[in-house]
Amino acid sequence: MFSKILIANRGEIALRVQRACREMGIATVAVHSTADSEAMHVRLADESVCIGPPAARESYLNMPAILSAALITGAEAIHPGYGFLSENADFAEMVEAHGLAFIGPSPTHIRMMGDKITAKTTMTELGVPLVPGSDGEVADAAAARAVAERIGCPVLVKAAAGGGGRGMKVARTLGEVEEAFSLARAEAAAAFGNNAVYIEKYLDRPRHVELQVLGDNHGNVVHFGERDCSLQRRHQKVLEEAGSPGITSEERETLGSIATAALQKFGYRNAGTLEFLYQDGQFAFIEMNTRLQVEHPVTEMVAEVDLVREQIRIAAGETLGYGQADVVLSGHAIECRITAEDPETFAPSPGLVSMFHPPGGLGVRIDSALYAGYRVPPHYDSLVAKLVVHGRDRPEAIARMRRALEEFAIAGIKTTIPLHRRILDDASFNAGDYTIHWLERFVAGG
Repeated sequence: MFSKILIANRGEIALRVQRACREMGIATVAVHSTADSEAMHVRLADESVCIGPPAARESYLNMPAILSAALITGAEAIHPGYGFLSENADFAEMVEAHGLAFIGPSPTHIRMMGDKITAKTTMTELGVPLVPGSDGEVADAAAARAVAERIGCPVLVKAAAGGGGRGMKVARTLGEVEEAFSLARAEAAAAFGNNAVYIEKYLDRPRHVELQVLGDNHGNVVHFGERDCSLQRRHQKVLEEAGSPGITSEERETLGSIATAALQKFGYRNAGTLEFLYQDGQFAFIEMNTRLQVEHPVTEMVAEVDLVREQIRIAAGETLGYGQADVVLSGHAIECRITAEDPETFAPSPGLVSMFHPPGGLGVRIDSALYAGYRVPPHYDSLVAKLVVHGRDRPEAIARMRRALEEFAIAGIKTTIPLHRRILDDASFNAGDYTIHWLERFVAGG
């Protein structure tokens, strides 16, 4: 087992990894920008190294600086968290080339799944069902129109190297395909330095369901059930549940069997999440995230597993030590992502936190790096807290989340807590009757 791990991230996920390391008796090294010198992950680490100015490209994306920090402090492994360099295959290769362990999948698998076209082709070969669409990259507008004619509109033009909703455009009619193709391609080039796009059928009322998996270096793969991540705004997840209120236990078992069998053939290691669209009883693979997900706590709550601890064990060469039959899912969990944004306009709201009072009680978990007196910087993602609850069933989890949101008090900055209260009080949400398009209409008042 490792004796020291460098955490190449910031905020609540850096704290999350620190907590797992502390319980395992592993020393931690925090890296930080000058804007994060007073951050909680820096204060609580055994060692810390400043790696650059506030801009992420000069600090948290600065691969030479992070590797230098690891080597100087004698770290044996690097945990990338999520975001930043977590799905950068070049970084993973550099880490391993310097004799360090990368706590994540192999660089090969990161690279393959990072290209959405390659990911879809691979999953097709492994027997995983897909959304109907193009056979790989679409070269020009004429080819895009031909695909749309074959599968029928509406269609979604997507960046091959995309993420976070960027490089995605919907064409509802054949007359809109050329413009959608041009816009998606231009946006993909600007955001990812890669203008390759592909096309898939745009589903009008799907749920976004994802499956959490772990694989070790010895051919063992297990899943920990599904998460429903359908509540999204501008393709960004807002609230997640485990399990999904929209699928049955039989469907869960079928999906899990298909996914784990595919990843065993693939030789996948460490944590990963397969994302699907679900509509009319059918699952269709859309992408795989080769890292820990923001919403991993809801899975931890229903499966009673520490996914970060498992990531570290796997990276150290240990076997999972259990099989699928040993994974027992219990109850229901919900996560609300609390961001430093105006709950009406969604304008960013960085600034000084004058008061921070998190909720507590049975079945309540807070993952946050906030504290009274901390200044939320304007340079990074607006996520400031994850409020997670667990109940014996979905109604109890909803009631517990309502109570926890009422207790949660943050002053000095605006947050999306009021939005989550509105969602939890909505009849459609309580009935589990929502799709990936529901929240946009809800926010707009429709």
